[in-house]
Amino acid sequence: MVDERVLTERLISYDTSRAEELVAAAGFVKGWLESRDIEVQDHEHNALPVLIAAVGPPANEVPSVIFHGHLDVVPGRHEQFTPQIEGDRLIGRGAYDMKGALAAMMCALKDLSGQERVAVRFICVPDEESEELDQRSTDAILGRGVNAAFAITGEPTNLHIGVAAKGVLAMQIVVHGKAAHSSTPWLGENAVLKAVDAFRAIQSLPFTRESSELFDAPSINLGRIEGGDALNMVPDACRMAVDVRYLPGQDPEEVMAQIRTIEGIEIERSFLHPPVTVSRNDRHVQALREAVVRLSPDMETISVGRDGASDAVSFIQAGIPAVEFGPAGGGHHGPDEWVSLQSLARYRRTLSDFVRGLPLRLQEPSAGAGQAKQRASALDGVEGLRAIDGGLA
Repeated sequence: MVDERVLTERLISYDTSRAEELVAAAGFVKGWLESRDIEVQDHEHNALPVLIAAVGPPANEVPSVIFHGHLDVVPGRHEQFTPQIEGDRLIGRGAYDMKGALAAMMCALKDLSGQERVAVRFICVPDEESEELDQRSTDAILGRGVNAAFAITGEPTNLHIGVAAKGVLAMQIVVHGKAAHSSTPWLGENAVLKAVDAFRAIQSLPFTRESSELFDAPSINLGRIEGGDALNMVPDACRMAVDVRYLPGQDPEEVMAQIRTIEGIEIERSFLHPPVTVSRNDRHVQALREAVVRLSPDMETISVGRDGASDAVSFIQAGIPAVEFGPAGGGHHGPDEWVSLQSLARYRRTLSDFVRGLPLRLQEPSAGAGQAKQRASALDGVEGLRAIDGGLA
């Protein structure tokens, strides 16, 4: 059997924060799948490779699901692209977000290549971490007619099922000041200092004090700030990139309206990425939940909300219910990112068991109140809802 650990190590070795390495890594993924008799289509989006592979019968004849993952990572130090193993931890850039999940999905696709009851598509994209939120390859692929009844994107969730995620309101904000010589700063208005004050004002607006079932509050980050032309000059303009992760149920237009009440700012550009909400009663979600419980009976919580956003929303906007579901690990986007080797094997098996058990689950009659209560009782201790950390884009 192909080892998902070895495959993860190979994927980590590509610095896929760089375009040329993304191309090389996609070539490796394509070759790996084709060498196992899995047909792969390759496309380009903004000069970057997008791969689509499929096993099983045609999607219009049987239940259909999508395994979705991304090859790109945020930039890291050179040594982070040399994978290291410490006990159960495989350490390296992208191990948790999400080359471990990607490797396990590739292995699960191979495991499922002989079954004839479910159509399984594998989509591998190069731009989930991109700041160009309005030009995503996942949207482009779905726009070409790729379809399914359910999708799993392998974002880091510690083997929990992400049924909700915050929305993204990303803004490029310009703050204007007045130039002056640095020896007489009182004669000018420092735009950088005004920008910091404006960000503090955003953090204190009414929408920041709201909460929802899964989330205590929205999250707000000052991701980039740029201003000033010379050391000896009071900056007369400053740009800052502000990332607001707003709650399901919040109106992004109202959030924007509150931000516009701050004096002296100009919202130069904004992008909206809606929240993710999927019913826990969806039969695909229930089937995935049962596959998790069979292999992980000690799990305390399965259905969760993630603070971060992902390409799952692209599927939902296309009418395809989608969840985030990935292996256990930690430190994503940090210096010591890691994924659990034991969870990688469990994750691979869970994906395969989910697909193999899906036809039977979909054939069951709709659960009445008594059946629903009985099923909930059988999953006591693992059905709680809570938020977990996360965050992409």
